[in-house]
Amino acid sequence: MAYGTVSLASRGGKSFAFTKVITARATAYTATGHRTTSGTVPKVGTVAVDPNVIPLGTKLYVEGYGFATALDTGSAVKGSKVDIYLDTEKACYNWGVRTVRVYILK
Repeated sequence: MAYGTVSLASRGGKSFAFTKVITARATAYTATGHRTTSGTVPKVGTVAVDPNVIPLGTKLYVEGYGFATALDTGSAVKGSKVDIYLDTEKACYNWGVRTVRVYILK
């Protein structure tokens, strides 16, 4: 990847333009009954981030998860970490904790 330029990637047959790639620690959460920091109801495609690293509203591609939007924050989500939303507790346990590439989409 060349710094300062937009690059293209392809995953799952879909191509997308990105401006930056972050290596992040990824965890998962599920329904808490609360709205996100952005005021939305969390659903698959919602990701909690540290807004000092990834601004809220940023469109993302998270390896192993897919396309998402940074709509939430969390007290444990600091630095290069993302917390992805999944529909069930079992799915969260299956996700576990992993290191992923997070593409900041153009």
